[in-house]
Amino acid sequence: MRRTWRTLLAGAAAAVAIAAGLTLPAGPAAAASLQEVTGFGTNPTNLRMHLYVPDRLAAKPALLVAVHYCTGSGPAFYSGTEFASLANQYGFIVVYPSATRSGNCFDVSTAGALSHNGNSDPAGIVSMVRYVQQRYGTDADRTFVTGASSGAMTTNVLLGDYPDVFAAGAAFAGVPFGCFATTDGSMWNSACAQGQISRTPQAWGDLVRAAYPGYTGRRPRMQVFHGTNDDTLRYPNFGEQIKQWTNVLGVSQTPVATDTPQAGWTRTRYGANSAQAPVEGISVAGGTHSMPMSGMARMAITFFGLDSTTPGSPSASPSASPSSSPSGSPSASPSTSTPPPPTGACSVRASVSAWNTGLTTNLTLTNTGTSTVSGWGLAFTLPSGQSITSGWNATYSPTSGQVTARNAAYNGTVAPGASVTLGYQATHTGNAGAPSGYALNGAACTAA
Repeated sequence: MRRTWRTLLAGAAAAVAIAAGLTLPAGPAAAASLQEVTGFGTNPTNLRMHLYVPDRLAAKPALLVAVHYCTGSGPAFYSGTEFASLANQYGFIVVYPSATRSGNCFDVSTAGALSHNGNSDPAGIVSMVRYVQQRYGTDADRTFVTGASSGAMTTNVLLGDYPDVFAAGAAFAGVPFGCFATTDGSMWNSACAQGQISRTPQAWGDLVRAAYPGYTGRRPRMQVFHGTNDDTLRYPNFGEQIKQWTNVLGVSQTPVATDTPQAGWTRTRYGANSAQAPVEGISVAGGTHSMPMSGMARMAITFFGLDSTTPGSPSASPSASPSSSPSGSPSASPSTSTPPPPTGACSVRASVSAWNTGLTTNLTLTNTGTSTVSGWGLAFTLPSGQSITSGWNATYSPTSGQVTARNAAYNGTVAPGASVTLGYQATHTGNAGAPSGYALNGAACTAA
């Protein structure tokens, strides 16, 4: 018998309410407050938009979209999760969309929701993003999305529909992109909810790629949380999401690292053993649909790389025109095309994970000098036969021979004694060794 949204939502809302009441803090204690924004742009399904801008913003701040569970709202997700408190700490902006249809679920099922520039909820959410980018001068390369339950499903959908907008996502108890697709108007897919839909990684990946035909740019990283006892969106959906996003990002389904960040939590990383790995999964033994649990929001912020920023002076009010920059707009980020002059001592530690004809290499660059590095280019030589196919936390050029990795917009500053992690996936013809001949902005580095 078909299960209705109303039945699902009552259970999901109760679960999230329990999590909010027992394991999560109340709304953030700060002078800044949640504000509703209207007239933000194309909004085919009449979503509501609430915006949280902390009193102190980081230079060229990041933007996080936080998407609520069924029967919830943007203000409820604001007050029941840690994201706004973390925004106060690290100086990023948070958008809280609200679904307005019966049951307050987001559309993750229709053709209009599962396509780039479609005519459903994702299009309205992206209008919110673009409004904030223009109004507050946020860093377009650091736009992220997270959500719980219906919001987690929406996170998967937004990453598939708009890989050109979002850099990464964190889904708390969701399902893969396209899993909830329906054609009968119900917007409910029992087989998916029950964890009965299993596809090959290639088939899952093809669903994502079909959402934006012809797109060849970067693909967003993905972090997935799921409880083994989730009886609303059952646990097999955890593994199906891992299959989907490892395929989309072109990394092995075999984890490169496994650890236990908390008792009963098993974290697996795919493609690189770093805080910003291409794909990360956190399985919670005995966990139910009550997510995010305490501490998970901070793990998501770490996965996004937002916990490395520092708020600056109190944020200025935006100008009246949405198309103009806010007063006191931050200066441009360091150039990623031409590195500055040599800056001194450094060391690089390489960790290689190889298989068949492929490998991933994780590089940890440490500033061993006494001056801060502001903008960096790390040169190194790949072993013969290796060719980079994708990378993270840096841009790479060329893809073989002598390569230079240049900082992303969010990690260009390295203080004395501090480190930055970057990495890449490559093919090889038999030599799966680490690179050699490291040089930071023209100055030789020690191989650690």
